[in-house]
Amino acid sequence: MLDDCETWAVVGLSGDPTRTAYAIAALLQGRGKRVVPIHPKAGDGPCEVLGEQVYATLADVPFPIDVVDVFRRSSAAGEFADQAVAIGARGVWFQLGVVDEAAFERTTAAGVPMVMDTCPAIEWRAR
Repeated sequence: MLDDCETWAVVGLSGDPTRTAYAIAALLQGRGKRVVPIHPKAGDGPCEVLGEQVYATLADVPFPIDVVDVFRRSSAAGEFADQAVAIGARGVWFQLGVVDEAAFERTTAAGVPMVMDTCPAIEWRAR
């Protein structure tokens, strides 16, 4: 996913630069990836984060998403894996500390690769 996927929807990304999602989204951009912020407050009106339009849901994004990167607690993350499969994403990434084995089973059974409980920054450093 790190090498072959260019467009990353980041679920939970807000404009707060003190949040981990913001730092990782900025890192993704620095690595040449397009970041698509997904945050429910996008329905409150047009807004941007890191120069990209924020969408309220994955289904609202009008172009293909390669990876859905989830910054939500484990108990809420599985629905985004399901949505990723529904929109035809090529991969799902659950961030450090986010684990949902049932979502992993559903997602991989649908033929969509999934990573759990790690971070792109960690994986890039490990190379």
